[in-house]
Amino acid sequence: MTRDIEIFNLIEQELHRQEHGLELIASENFVSKQVMEAMGSVLTNKYAEGLPGKRYYGGCEVVDVVENLAIERLKKMFGAAWANVQPHSGAQANAAVMLGVLNPGDKILGFDLSHGGHLTHGSPVNFSGKLYKPSFYGVEPDSGLIDWDKVEATAKKEMPKLIICGASAYSRDWDYVRLRKIADEVGALLLADISHPAGLIVGKLLNDPIPHCHIVTSTTHKTLRGPRGGIIMMGKDFENPWGLKTPKGEPKMMSAILDGAVFPGTQGGPLEHVIASKAVAFGEALTVEYKEYTHQVKRNAHAMADAFVSLGYKIISGGTDNHLMLIDLRNKNISGKAAENALIKAHITINKNMVPFDDKSPFVTSGIRVGTAAITSRFMKEADMGNIVTLIDKVLMNADNDSLLAEVSKEVNQLMEGFPLYK
Repeated sequence: MTRDIEIFNLIEQELHRQEHGLELIASENFVSKQVMEAMGSVLTNKYAEGLPGKRYYGGCEVVDVVENLAIERLKKMFGAAWANVQPHSGAQANAAVMLGVLNPGDKILGFDLSHGGHLTHGSPVNFSGKLYKPSFYGVEPDSGLIDWDKVEATAKKEMPKLIICGASAYSRDWDYVRLRKIADEVGALLLADISHPAGLIVGKLLNDPIPHCHIVTSTTHKTLRGPRGGIIMMGKDFENPWGLKTPKGEPKMMSAILDGAVFPGTQGGPLEHVIASKAVAFGEALTVEYKEYTHQVKRNAHAMADAFVSLGYKIISGGTDNHLMLIDLRNKNISGKAAENALIKAHITINKNMVPFDDKSPFVTSGIRVGTAAITSRFMKEADMGNIVTLIDKVLMNADNDSLLAEVSKEVNQLMEGFPLYK
């Protein structure tokens, strides 16, 4: 068979881009070679609808062991009693949870997308906002922090069946104890979407949702440094509080409900090659080296935030507890879109992002989101963060100066030569 030169040349171009640029998108990371090797393995050939030991296809004896290893490693990482590793993404993990515990039209309470939440937490353009009736909580204008008393007041007013906590652009920790108390008071289930801070939770650097939230979902990339995919976990199994019945009329345990909500509820055959890749990443996450990595991610984020503040940048909430920060650029007279485009020319990758109470559209935005997970995977330390912020500032203050941006790109390329990727 003739090699597809066109596609493989493009893959080489992407490798070159990753090797020579500064990757600061908070939701991206660099997986290990063995994580990639598992994902590109012969397991991609195997269909395996169902669960280990309960498949609809023959020949699953090997992939059953692989999937069980992924489940057991994940449970050990988080101290969970139950887990499902089949969701193709974090969005599909959330979709499966909602399918399992809600009926169309049920009320949900989520973190406002424009304040740092996620599409699947009730956005009107997403299934979560179309199938269910959403209400939202957000951050305070002066502090950039969530007021838990206001969350409680909103929950008591709306009486949702599901409360969702977690974010894609919120740099502070979550009070899961308080949120569980609120959920219990209104008779709601509590779902924690920890897609962004999951790795730091494994590293014991942030509050742990497992003992307090009924259900926990996450992606497996970002700070977990695995392949792109999703997971669902529970600290303990429990009966569905709304009495969902099996055909025999017996109450279903939530584990069975969620397993069924993944398959056949929202997905067909699981991606066993990706599940193997997840298992490899989970094995890495159980090592001492990974724990140190998560600590360095947080140290780098603190150093980067301090550097931004020293140059007059406004970080929403004033700083960060995790791996990311959301920066309001309005006092710098540049939009998020213009900042993103200028930084790309300098081989620095971030993403434009809405900030709370933004006066610009989601296609323009007033802010940028920056994270340290990927650059920490390339062994950058606190001392490098100031240099990176200086380069970013030089670009943003000279966004229309293409010759200067070209000079910065050379500086970036030279800097990254000292932190080789896959060498």
